[in-house]
Amino acid sequence: MDNFLRTSYRHGRSPLTPDSLNEPLQVCFFGTPNAKSLSPVLVPIIFQSVPSQWKFSPVDTDLTADFIHKRGQPDFLGSSITMPNKLSYKPLLDELTEEARVIGAVNTTFVRLDHSDGRHKHIGTNTDCVGIRDVLVQHVEGITESAHNIPAIVVGAGGAARSAVYALWRWMKPSEIYIANRLQAEAEELISSSRENMLGIQLRYIGSVEAAEKLPTPYLMVGTIPDYPATESGEIECLKVYNHFLARQKKGVLLDMCYIPSVSTKLLVSGREQKWKVISGMDVVVRIVAAQALLWLEREPPEVGIKKILDIVFEQGFKESLSY
Repeated sequence: MDNFLRTSYRHGRSPLTPDSLNEPLQVCFFGTPNAKSLSPVLVPIIFQSVPSQWKFSPVDTDLTADFIHKRGQPDFLGSSITMPNKLSYKPLLDELTEEARVIGAVNTTFVRLDHSDGRHKHIGTNTDCVGIRDVLVQHVEGITESAHNIPAIVVGAGGAARSAVYALWRWMKPSEIYIANRLQAEAEELISSSRENMLGIQLRYIGSVEAAEKLPTPYLMVGTIPDYPATESGEIECLKVYNHFLARQKKGVLLDMCYIPSVSTKLLVSGREQKWKVISGMDVVVRIVAAQALLWLEREPPEVGIKKILDIVFEQGFKESLSY
């Protein structure tokens, strides 16, 4: 059993019965706009592969009232939460896992029964960090050893960057994590928050190539910013910083979580040209969905289901940049 699932039982016991898979239970998807999201396509494939009779119900909303309404229904097993609800839905939950508490955002909820009175408890977690961990482990053999005690770098300072910092700190254990971002204030806020919640973490903001030149080459680089043209001075300097590291003689592993507006991002293209091992954010999406399904189903998603959703990603034109 995956430790991520095992620790979920600290919040309560399973709500499932031997007949649950044959019942018309539902998991909801809260966000807006969600028309471009892959979750409503991918999650039902996993449910069908089990097999189960469960539904995945998209709810295009940013209203807390919609979550409260769905949460109160007897067939509700949990939810996937996307923007702009990752912060606003947190107060509506009974408890948070360590991942959600430390990262500060929720992308998944699941149900457990209270150990003492059996009441339904709605637990919030964050599977983004698990998706990052899993895709790195899947693509790079022995990465937890090769990344240990060597610097890493996260490009960006938003919500995805927080998940990346947590994943690197918890599972890869670099000696230090550099933060490259267009605005120093955003980076410093991320650094301050991470230091408060991640014991012993070493973080450093890098705002210029001159600063980068004095530092060791990172082995892991995780990009988290949208792939739009760099126009402001801070954006241009951030681009120069990560390109400086990519061009060095020592090479490493580059994961770009961004796939908007294009899967083939400038960061991935640069990394490939500089002979880094590069991995697309689309693969992270698949691993995030698999981690969510693990908590709802309380079992590993069938390999046939994972293969099918990978095939869906391929069919939508992402095959070229899933991994290199």
